[in-house]
Amino acid sequence: MTSDQIKTGADRAPHRSLLYALGLTEEEIDRPLIAVVSAKSDIIPGHMHLDKIAEAVKAGVYAAGGTPIVVPAIGVCDGIVMGHKGMHYSLASRELIADSVETLLTAHCFDGAVLIPNCDKIVPGMLMGAIRVNIPALVCSGGPMLAGHVGGKKTSLSQMFEAVGAYKAGILDEAGLRRCELGSCPSCGSCSGMFTANSMNCLCEALGMALPGNGSIPAPYSSRLQFAKHSGMKVMELVEKDIRPRDIVTEEAFDNAITVDMALGCSTNTSLHIPAIAHEAGIRIDLKRFNQISEKTPNLCHLAPAGEHFMEELDAAGGVSAVMRELAEAGLLHTELPTVTGCTVGENIAHAENRDTEVIRPLSDPYSAAGGLAFLFGNIAKNGCVVKRSATAPEMWVRSCRARVFEGEDAAVKAIYSGEIVKGDIVVILYEGPKGGPGMREMLVPTSALAGMGLDRDVALITDGRFSGASRGASIGHVSPEAAAGGEIGLLRDGDIIDIDMVHYNIHARVTDEEFARRRSEQRPHESWVKSGWLARYQKMVSSADEGAVLK
Repeated sequence: MTSDQIKTGADRAPHRSLLYALGLTEEEIDRPLIAVVSAKSDIIPGHMHLDKIAEAVKAGVYAAGGTPIVVPAIGVCDGIVMGHKGMHYSLASRELIADSVETLLTAHCFDGAVLIPNCDKIVPGMLMGAIRVNIPALVCSGGPMLAGHVGGKKTSLSQMFEAVGAYKAGILDEAGLRRCELGSCPSCGSCSGMFTANSMNCLCEALGMALPGNGSIPAPYSSRLQFAKHSGMKVMELVEKDIRPRDIVTEEAFDNAITVDMALGCSTNTSLHIPAIAHEAGIRIDLKRFNQISEKTPNLCHLAPAGEHFMEELDAAGGVSAVMRELAEAGLLHTELPTVTGCTVGENIAHAENRDTEVIRPLSDPYSAAGGLAFLFGNIAKNGCVVKRSATAPEMWVRSCRARVFEGEDAAVKAIYSGEIVKGDIVVILYEGPKGGPGMREMLVPTSALAGMGLDRDVALITDGRFSGASRGASIGHVSPEAAAGGEIGLLRDGDIIDIDMVHYNIHARVTDEEFARRRSEQRPHESWVKSGWLARYQKMVSSADEGAVLK
């Protein structure tokens, strides 16, 4: 066992004395030591209950003959840090989380690990760290929040942000805003739509790194605690059989994850996290691979913000397994791959059933023949950019728009709220990429403002930053190369015409190469606001969005 390095032989008597100081018995020390990596926090609604999940995991580990030891992980709540300086730390925290998981698992010689994340960057960060260390491990998320209820309709955090736009536009009064505020987020758990956290927790199932149900069983349900106990039991089987993450996260497994991503209509942020996770396994995922898979994968689900269904309804309909069963029957998945269940993908989903064809459409009646995400390429995005096509009005799929250019999110939000943005515009937000931000802030405030003001069917937005999974509309992000790296998006000017074609994956500014060259010669260097702290180090080391914004 890996843990023998800290507990076996006379030379390790000092180490054992410290383990006894923890209150461990000789019998417990003799068993495999399992890290229960918990992101429990009192500031994140998705994490406030993870102590209960950790206790359930520990019970499962004990029941299967192991010794569980809880260790911590940090996290950032994207909703709370949205729209201010704090958002610069969100994506960047993924690397801190990966580094801390690597540090804790390696330094203390654990034999296995159960990863307990729930929100956004915490899920991929934990996976990245576990893949580096490559000891038997699986993901056990805390589960999604229940949908809110406002005015007799189910709702979520995305509608809450849009309500602010409606209030600013005079569409919603103060009492209505207050009703939304009190009714949108009714329980613990990751926010209730197919936003980034739930997207990544669902894709952990598709990747083979979590038990079925990881992405969809609601946080408040007792079945979530049962799921956690089973996860604790299962990691002991992985340790016994020496099944490790790199045995599971193969190139074909990432193809499965991308396929499920397209069918579910997941967050655009998956196109940052999937390449980053693959990078840790020594696999390169090209953005064009997403389009190739999208072309043959039907979009089967429209969960919020794309539609009116929520995670609890996906769970009741059969969860991710039911979606995968639909895809497998069409020959769109690699079903022979191993998973943390000890069974293959095909065996895991053999008995899955689609119990609600309104929530999970059958292959014969998809929302669209192609997947939920589209990656566009052109003269202002030579290395690509991404849009959640399934959450975009069809009339915006092919459109020519007039550029309104802003340096940073704050200036753009001010212009939107003041009524400066009109139908036919495309809001261009610069210097919000991995380096330029730094940290690639999410743009839920401007996208929600446009949607709340009723402009999401007439106004597009493009940025080298990124969007929350809660964003909808023609929100085009992750433009690479970014403005701070000399990308052509940084050379756009007010009035430039930009042609969008989500059907053929193109985006093109009607600006000649000669004109771009002239503008570049006149361009002044952009000066970062970051002068010190770890964000300054991050800014120097981070790669572009098309590479997953990993550190190099």
